[in-house]
Amino acid sequence: MKHRNSIAIGQVIKVLQGAARSGADIPALLADLGISRTTLEDSTARIERDTFLKLMLMVMQQTQDEFLGFGQGRKSKPGTFSMMAHAVINCANLEKAVERGLRFYELFDLDLHSALVRNEDTAELRVQASDRLDFREAIIEAMIFLSLRFMSWLVGKAIEPESIELDFSRGIDDEYRSQFECPVEYDRDLNRIIFSADYLDLPLVQNEISLSRFLKDSLTQLWEGNVHNVGLPAQIRAIISKEYGNNFPDFSEVCEKLNMTPQTLRRRLKDANTSYQEIKDSLRKEASIYYLSKPELSIDEIALLMGFSEASSFHRAFKKWTGKTPSQYRREHFGVM
Repeated sequence: MKHRNSIAIGQVIKVLQGAARSGADIPALLADLGISRTTLEDSTARIERDTFLKLMLMVMQQTQDEFLGFGQGRKSKPGTFSMMAHAVINCANLEKAVERGLRFYELFDLDLHSALVRNEDTAELRVQASDRLDFREAIIEAMIFLSLRFMSWLVGKAIEPESIELDFSRGIDDEYRSQFECPVEYDRDLNRIIFSADYLDLPLVQNEISLSRFLKDSLTQLWEGNVHNVGLPAQIRAIISKEYGNNFPDFSEVCEKLNMTPQTLRRRLKDANTSYQEIKDSLRKEASIYYLSKPELSIDEIALLMGFSEASSFHRAFKKWTGKTPSQYRREHFGVM
């Protein structure tokens, strides 16, 4: 992807225009980010991607609006995306997650509506935006881009659209087209992403714990789009997380779920430089750290949640995983005594 680490100044100006309409202090934003007025006036200028992401986060904080002022007076308070993500994270597959996410945003009075349409072999995510929106084209582009990235994160597999259609004319620099490998067609009757319907049947590989990590830096992760295809260890993690909670199935149960013999599964895990025990330990470690961030839970309660009958066994296991006792880790990383 060309210009992967930088953003065209036109994109910066769009964000600043939305921010200005919502009352943000534009001179202060530019000063904090080290962006000069002369840079804004240079149509060929670009800024570092990290600076652009920082700008978006600062605008969200100043305007208290995840829509960056693009919502024509309608705000999405910080935390709205997080609530939507929590609402969909336990869905069985991508289709159910997308449908639930769309219903979530329909609770808000927005001039923007999306719909999922499933055909025999293909699916379409359609985006409809009111002509009254001042930043209509930027909103539609962002919706399509971020929707694809979030869907890909949910299933641990890059969703590759067959085509993207937009109902407005192509821009001068058309940087948006360079973000996708598929054809991007302008001046069409509607806005939609067309992709294989098979993606909708994929199970979600994420869970509450991985979501908590994702939300700490979700904007950067969505922008980067570093989604790797799900391998066998991730499939096993998904089976355990979705169906067994803090308990762990027998190895034979996992083999049955994956339709493999024990010998085949052991060999394939060895080829992936891991084992079933290492996968279980990794999940226990992540879950333990997640619960340690909750000050209302005592160490003894966390030990029970993790399936340890005695707190001393949990202490030994956690120190083996992290090199620190649960109390030390909680104090150093979360400031909880």
